[in-house]
Amino acid sequence: MPGMVGRVPTPSAPTSGMPTGPGATVSSTAAALSTLRWADTPLGAPEMWDPAVRAVVDLVLASPVPMALLYGDDLVLVYNEGYAALIGARHPRALGRPAAEVFADVWDEPGAGEVIERAYRRGEPFLEREAVLPVDRHHTGPTEPATFTRGFSPVRDSAGRTIGVLSVAAQTNQVARQLQGLSDFAAALAGTLTLDDVARVTLRYCLDAFDAERVTFGVDEGSAWRMVRRIRGELLDEADERLPPLWRRVPAESPLPMAVTARSGVPVFTADGQPLRESAADRHDQKIRSLAALPLRSTVVRGALTIGYPAPHPWSPAERALLAASAELVGQAAERARRFETQHGTAQLLQRSMLPEQLPDLPRLRIAARYEPGVDGNAAGGDFYDAFVLPTGALGVVLGDVAGHDMQAAARMGQVRAALRALALTDPRPDAVLAGLDRLVASLGIEGGTQELFVTVVFGVIEIDQQRITLASAGHPAPLIRHCRAERKPAAEYVELSPGPPLGLGYRPRATTMPFHPGDTLLLYSDGVVERRWQDLSAGLAGLGAAVADASSGDPRALCAVATAAVPGATEDDVAVLAVEHAVKPSRSASMKVPAEPTAPSRVRHWMTTQLTEWQVPEGLIGAAVLCTSELTTNALLHAGTAARVEIDLSAERLLVSVADSGTRGQVTRAQTDPLSSRGRGLGLIEELSDAWGTDPTVRGSTVWFEILIPPA
Repeated sequence: MPGMVGRVPTPSAPTSGMPTGPGATVSSTAAALSTLRWADTPLGAPEMWDPAVRAVVDLVLASPVPMALLYGDDLVLVYNEGYAALIGARHPRALGRPAAEVFADVWDEPGAGEVIERAYRRGEPFLEREAVLPVDRHHTGPTEPATFTRGFSPVRDSAGRTIGVLSVAAQTNQVARQLQGLSDFAAALAGTLTLDDVARVTLRYCLDAFDAERVTFGVDEGSAWRMVRRIRGELLDEADERLPPLWRRVPAESPLPMAVTARSGVPVFTADGQPLRESAADRHDQKIRSLAALPLRSTVVRGALTIGYPAPHPWSPAERALLAASAELVGQAAERARRFETQHGTAQLLQRSMLPEQLPDLPRLRIAARYEPGVDGNAAGGDFYDAFVLPTGALGVVLGDVAGHDMQAAARMGQVRAALRALALTDPRPDAVLAGLDRLVASLGIEGGTQELFVTVVFGVIEIDQQRITLASAGHPAPLIRHCRAERKPAAEYVELSPGPPLGLGYRPRATTMPFHPGDTLLLYSDGVVERRWQDLSAGLAGLGAAVADASSGDPRALCAVATAAVPGATEDDVAVLAVEHAVKPSRSASMKVPAEPTAPSRVRHWMTTQLTEWQVPEGLIGAAVLCTSELTTNALLHAGTAARVEIDLSAERLLVSVADSGTRGQVTRAQTDPLSSRGRGLGLIEELSDAWGTDPTVRGSTVWFEILIPPA
């Protein structure tokens, strides 16, 4: 009865057909058989065996599959090396002994001795699929017990009499694991949105599920292909998983098996050879000897998936079927991702046209904004922000919300934003601007034949020379001001405004003027920042106020990041934040455009070191800032594939550095990078060396920034 100790068998080479003689192997089973006194067993001396019995014993001993003959009324055991591996410590004493004695501890368990005795007494064969062997039913180890397909067949002699039972066990754990893995793979792919997500999940699954050395995933991109590769042993940390994969462009007529299979739509299996000889990129490709290339079955995306090994590998029918099923899942996920990216790109392009290209750069006012689309990011939203210099020299700031997540909402948002700026440039008084905007929205509602045009907005004018700010609101959440006076703990308070109803209902807004001293920061935000379905609005407002007051500094970029993360839980609404800081002293700033080329990080390091030294920044801070900036620049170039822009801003209390790109996914060839290196280490460095850091998901790409506080002199 196989597997009484639950061990996974490792079949050895077949042993000799006879237990003794010059052809016997030197395995533990063969050695035990050669010393066994057969004459003392019910089988008797080998030379007296019935020819049918001899044939069964030869079959058992020559088979790599765990097999045993249970002979006679006592069911005496004769078995091979595979069976010996299953019964563990019971071997070799089990040879020639009755099975009921060998397995006395489990013989009376259901599905154990009774099954074997029935096969012997009644001549009834027995087959059980996906069975946990009797001794493993009480398994308490950290791993799951082995499962087997096991069978018992009566054995007859030359005269047709039943003289024993043949036991065969085939482990099925691997098949079960592969099916479970395929199910988990399908679930993981169901949660992907972009091709980056699909690539990340696919590479991780294929390396583990097929124990592969090299996996590639490629899709069409216009007239060429783009491909991403993962090598076994590649050091990846948590930060790597957050970064987009490193895509490599491949010419349309490339000899790469991935490209060939994607073009033809025909799977190719190479059991042994040099399938990457004509297209090897490095030593990892050169050592691949067996390769499977499967096309993606999709009407929208052309592409392929390849699995490679450094040794000859026979592709069994079962393995080919599993690979085909995996490629089918990848193709479906890639098709969904391509559709999402197309729709998302259209919405993103529309959103870009609605928001300001660049915020004003003023000596005593620092300005930053953050926008995150709600729902799934697949539609243009109605939230908007703006900041612009008025003819009087004052700064106008606005943040509004047009209800909806469709093209119509975005178009209305564009109309409202453009009209507001035009009105403000004519008469900058906030109450006059919102009154004119109210008439516009009412007109748009009548023109569109709808009473559902819901628009809220807050508009303010900051007069830096007068150290004051004037605000007016139409149905919008109250602005927040963070006060940071010398030698006082920072505090945050909401501005008491009369918000009134949304625009378009004939409301006459009233303006409120209040001081705006050096060290103060104004925060405008949309309701997506504070509203959550499962909690009261007052709790969200309290959480935002507390988070802003406890922020490490009043820097606008840092406060925008703090505000968007202040209230826990996901929101289905858009999130927009605009922050303006009245600096205590004018800051010094500089910027550098970084070309997408391998030498760019070193040029950034040199430029930044020179600039910070000239500004007399403490030497220790220079080293930390340069190191972090270099890593961020490298990541931007590798993972965005576009030129980047590095900006540094130095004030009396902090150094702020940001690296912005305009890409959405990596499309550059790996340049001077070791595939065994951990590419995401920059994020860990920033976390260790800076006082605050974050990523701004703008509609024009992404910006990663960090802030280092400067200790008092």
